[in-house]
Amino acid sequence: MTVNARFITADDDVDSAPLLFRSVRLDQGHGAVISARLRLSALGVVDAWINGNPVTQDLLTPGWTSYEWRIRAASHDVTGLLKDEFTIALAIGNGWYRGRLGWFGNSAIYGDERAGWAELRIDFEDGHEQTVGTDESWAATGSGILADDLYDGQTIDARIRPSLKDLGVGGPVRVIDVDPALLVDDAGPAIRRQEYRHPERIWQAPSGATLVDFGQNIGGWLKVRVQGLAGSAITVRYAEVLEDGELGVRPLRTAEATDRFILSGRLDEFEPTFTFHGFRYAEITGWPSGSPLTEDSLTAVVVHSDLRRIGYFKSSNQLLNRLHENIVWGLRGNFVGVPTDCPQRDERLGYTGDLAVFAPTAAFLYDTKSFLSEWLRDLALEQSHADGIVPVMVPNPLKHIEIPLPTPDATAIWSDAGVWVPWALWEAYGDEFELAQQFDSMAAHGRRVRSLLSPNGVWDAGFQFGDWLDPTSDPDEPLNSKADKGVVATACAYRTARMLADSARALAKTDEAAEFDAMASSLRSSFNQEYVDPADGRIRSDAPTAYALALAFGLLDDPSRQKAGDRLADIVEASGYLISTGFAGTPFITEALASTGHVAHAYRLLLQTDCPSWLYQVTMGATTVWERWDSMLPDGSINTGEMTSFNHYALGAVADWIHRAVGGLTPLEPGYARVLIAPTPGGDVTSAETTLDSPHGRISVSWQLQDASIALQVKLPNNVVGVVQIPGQVEKTLNGGSHALTVPFDSLVLD
Repeated sequence: MTVNARFITADDDVDSAPLLFRSVRLDQGHGAVISARLRLSALGVVDAWINGNPVTQDLLTPGWTSYEWRIRAASHDVTGLLKDEFTIALAIGNGWYRGRLGWFGNSAIYGDERAGWAELRIDFEDGHEQTVGTDESWAATGSGILADDLYDGQTIDARIRPSLKDLGVGGPVRVIDVDPALLVDDAGPAIRRQEYRHPERIWQAPSGATLVDFGQNIGGWLKVRVQGLAGSAITVRYAEVLEDGELGVRPLRTAEATDRFILSGRLDEFEPTFTFHGFRYAEITGWPSGSPLTEDSLTAVVVHSDLRRIGYFKSSNQLLNRLHENIVWGLRGNFVGVPTDCPQRDERLGYTGDLAVFAPTAAFLYDTKSFLSEWLRDLALEQSHADGIVPVMVPNPLKHIEIPLPTPDATAIWSDAGVWVPWALWEAYGDEFELAQQFDSMAAHGRRVRSLLSPNGVWDAGFQFGDWLDPTSDPDEPLNSKADKGVVATACAYRTARMLADSARALAKTDEAAEFDAMASSLRSSFNQEYVDPADGRIRSDAPTAYALALAFGLLDDPSRQKAGDRLADIVEASGYLISTGFAGTPFITEALASTGHVAHAYRLLLQTDCPSWLYQVTMGATTVWERWDSMLPDGSINTGEMTSFNHYALGAVADWIHRAVGGLTPLEPGYARVLIAPTPGGDVTSAETTLDSPHGRISVSWQLQDASIALQVKLPNNVVGVVQIPGQVEKTLNGGSHALTVPFDSLVLD
């Protein structure tokens, strides 16, 4: 039996997030209810109740998709909530559909009206099915949510508390015309509460406001318990850092990041579930004088997509361990429905470039297969409606906004996400079906790039981000990097072509494999001819990112390869082992150094604590990875650049090398069916342990330096083969089981 459920909204303006509801009576004479499922969706976001009981702990349903072509619907078992008579109620927030999106102040990009959709199917003992769907028979009323926006926050009036069991008559609803074919089952993980944190410190700022430190930069909101005078209001502002003893709100730009709670006079509990914030600190004003503000009054709720942690790392270096933890928290704060750049300012968009470099790290730390596969569906849809161009963000709201910026064609790294992300998932999980699902999109990107190459075979025309946010460039000129943009783009095009050829082989697509092999070969030849000096091996612009990409992507043969590695080591040493790469070069520079015999240089770069460096952020008290190496300056002031986020995971892409080189675990076959065990000690790191719950079971590698040897402990699932490689020693093959090895080790062979 079909249900003609429609998207509905309140016909009258209710001056709040509308409550849509209907009373239902079970069909009689059919025996007991065997099962009941409620499907939910919204143009906006929806919370649902049956007889006042929450239908689910899921949040911000149905999340953000490319609404023009796809709207998700989540399904929930509600069998235990039904009675002979019950009321279904839906609260509808603005969410991504109708709320603010982007830094130009635009809202309602996808549509002017928020709406809810529900479909209830009830199966009875005798086979009878009763169905209820949203339509004109439903009613609408107002709620206590007076305002809600993902960027600006939420206002809740506790004096307005409609009974969700009996909402009365209500006003009329109106059907919103939406093609039902747009509805798809939600195949990704839901957004949920993940953790609760209590204040570590509460004190008064110079301004007189109360400040609260939760000790960790997170994505989520505050849950507040308070009693005070009816009609009085508490204001909560959120920020990631402090500056001059006050809340550091300048990096938020125009995002208000403010929740307002109006008291009922009773004991109230507020939780603003139609917004979210990136924050470590909160500023509280208006707290009732007769109600003490204690640690029990405030709870920070950590919110993100419900991902299973699978990868772990720790070492003997505590600063390195904190960096790794910061990388984990950066993922957690930004994987909220879609993989975003940041969770706090007026942006929070699904930038493709950030994920392109971070995907291998993400796929190791968490089981991201369904989460990123869902996102890739939208990438393919955006691409197919843009003449094969993978946009710089997915979903892409900018196509609906008139902005004073050119619309770029395919651009290196950002558009390469269309290939690099599915390849990272293939390597991590070995799911041939998902690779096949995405291959047409991947190939379309490769062909688009090929169409943009210059007659000399390199990619040196059109807009490019290049080595975005090179730390040696002016804070307000993030595009002005040292590395030649053509060098960066051509190197990335070669990597993309290689991945496409290998993907085609994995899928037994022989014609496509040959096509992209030829593209890769041509790009490699052109790169060397146009950009590499045959005399001394120097690459045009002589920038560390140029060498890092050429080496890590395999664009050079000896003797040019070793010359490039030596030159990169010289540049790194001359810089005092300070970072001088941006988004493009940073994920690959340690690998480039180590692979050409400069392990000591790679470790000195990794373990540097002066600014700019990974560990500088840690020494400054960072609990997530920053957008800029110096988002906070050594004197504690905030970088003056317009873009200054303290939770941006892209520069944390170095964790991929940490897992493989420091931890010693690399997949040799997709899904870790065969693994390389090759720890590369260096610096003052004397031990490390890496663990992964792979598709075949748990793999763990731990090592410890002991005088002139390295002690290895390896655990492999029964169907996984491990290949042990220690510099200067004979390769050894391990089968499933637990293994303990002590191998002679001479650190001098590494550098």
